[in-house]
Amino acid sequence: MGKQHVIGAVLAFVIGAGVPAQAEAAARIHWGPVQSSAGHSGYAKADVWITGFSAETFAVSGKLYDRDKHRGHCAYVRARFHYTGGGTGWSRPSSTCSAKKSFRLTSDGEINRVDVKVCLFHTGQRKAFQCHVDVIKPEIIANWPQ
Repeated sequence: MGKQHVIGAVLAFVIGAGVPAQAEAAARIHWGPVQSSAGHSGYAKADVWITGFSAETFAVSGKLYDRDKHRGHCAYVRARFHYTGGGTGWSRPSSTCSAKKSFRLTSDGEINRVDVKVCLFHTGQRKAFQCHVDVIKPEIIANWPQ
């Protein structure tokens, strides 16, 4: 077998092996809305989509909505990733003071749980409040239709 055939075969194997992982990473699951807690006249809401838990880099994405009319109150979303090797880590938060904004929060490796936190954010005090957390685990979404 010539050098070109070997290189071509190796390249075809590498490309072919990467396709299922890329396709799975691109597959998204609609978790649904997560809304900040009650007790305030306004609220923040995120429409959440997630990647499969077997993805090397897990992503939480969607739209973030600010539904609070108070000046200086904005919508805020953040994710806490629980890594398969142990330990946790927070994503950078995403926030908006406008009606709607897209967001994408990613992990630094494989995870087995994610906590999606949606809050109102007081810009003057630089403090999140009225937070609600949805815990998302693989066993919860295992039998959902894709």
